[in-house]
Amino acid sequence: MSTHPKVPKVYTPKDLAGGGEIFRRLNPPARLAIFGDPVAKSASPFIQNAALGERGIDSKYVRVHVTAEDFSESLAALPKADFLGCNLTMPHKLAALPLMNSVSKEANLMGAINTVAIRDGKLEGFNTDGPGFAAAIKEEFGMPLSSLRVLILGGAGGAGRAITVQCALEKCPSITIANRTLEKGTALAEEIGKRLGVGVDAITFDQEILTKALEASDLIVNATPLGMKEGDPSPLSDLHLGKNHLVYDTVYNGGTTALITQARDAGSKSASGLSMLLHQGAKAFEIWFGEPAPLETMREALKKIAG
Repeated sequence: MSTHPKVPKVYTPKDLAGGGEIFRRLNPPARLAIFGDPVAKSASPFIQNAALGERGIDSKYVRVHVTAEDFSESLAALPKADFLGCNLTMPHKLAALPLMNSVSKEANLMGAINTVAIRDGKLEGFNTDGPGFAAAIKEEFGMPLSSLRVLILGGAGGAGRAITVQCALEKCPSITIANRTLEKGTALAEEIGKRLGVGVDAITFDQEILTKALEASDLIVNATPLGMKEGDPSPLSDLHLGKNHLVYDTVYNGGTTALITQARDAGSKSASGLSMLLHQGAKAFEIWFGEPAPLETMREALKKIAG
């Protein structure tokens, strides 16, 4: 049995029209997808198709290029096309929230959806970014997220917000979020305080303030886009990392980001966002099928495409 199936072309919303006949004709039929713009380079089909093959599930996971203009209609077409669910990536995670029939507590707190399950024709929204991040930290550094003082760079943004909320749910000893605009970070800190009763400190990227935050943190997380493009600088600029720091860069660009290089030069333990991708995908599989994901099979599939 193959655990690394060939991933087909990128489909479009037109393919979902009329009950998605094109997906039914595939062998096996496509019943899961990822929606995004762009979506052509998504690694999710590789790991999900490997999992489906390993479990002997007669379904395929495909990419669908969906723009913001087509998103609502495409989402509504999934039940009629006999889909079990989908994953969502940029720019759809926030837009999906009001389109769900029901939303998990975590997704509601995180203000975003990255996993949709279709049950009895209804759309149920979940967010596996936060739990996937917590599992990745445990795997990479051998300690629970709940034991760490965390500094999240870009902690009020899309992926950053999910990570910040997860840290609050885990009751980390201290949580600090750094954003370019203080207002955005302060608003999230106040919201978490009201809804979860957990304190969060909001700061800017001012060098002096950031240096003090680094000194008081165990885990530094990059949730900014810096690192996605070749030549991007580190979000920490020239600030000093120590040997006791743990550095997690949610970005994975197929190489080594400036932040990871900076961490290695400082003797800090570091890891890229691949493990978060793995674990958030595994948790999505568990939501769709109600059984443990074949994690090692998914890991091997991810290793193959990561080189």
